[in-house]
Amino acid sequence: MVADETFRPADAGDVPLLRWATWTNLNWTGETRISEAEVDQRPEFRHYWHDFPALGEFGVVALAGGDPVGVVWVRYSSEGEPSYGYVADDIPELSITVMDGLRGRGLGYRLLEEIEKEALKRGLAGLSLSVEEGNPSKRLYLRRGFVPHDVQESPGTLIKRI
Repeated sequence: MVADETFRPADAGDVPLLRWATWTNLNWTGETRISEAEVDQRPEFRHYWHDFPALGEFGVVALAGGDPVGVVWVRYSSEGEPSYGYVADDIPELSITVMDGLRGRGLGYRLLEEIEKEALKRGLAGLSLSVEEGNPSKRLYLRRGFVPHDVQESPGTLIKRI
């Protein structure tokens, strides 16, 4: 549990937070494999944060003491321009980040609960995500009911039907 934890909807003002979260997710090992400049320049990375929110996209920011400590958000992609966790045009891919030092306290679990509630309210068929082999976050996703989508076609892509 994180002290004074609250949640609020993500909005366009959170683009810098989503950019940082994308960079953090790409470098989950602790080693800088992808530079901030690459997150800004490469379309496959910019997709996750640039011009958020597009039509139908949404997210949740976790706050502690009024400051962001975690975020989860969904973005749509298409078969013509798929993202890493692409499953179908009508199933958005989620991204989630909890600030280092606050992981392992249940905040990621609660963020997923919040985004799933919103997806249910919106009548979505499901949510997808992409997770690299060896990332300990995969255990959280499996506990929340995500399952492998297509191990042959897209290893690391998980889906949860809503």
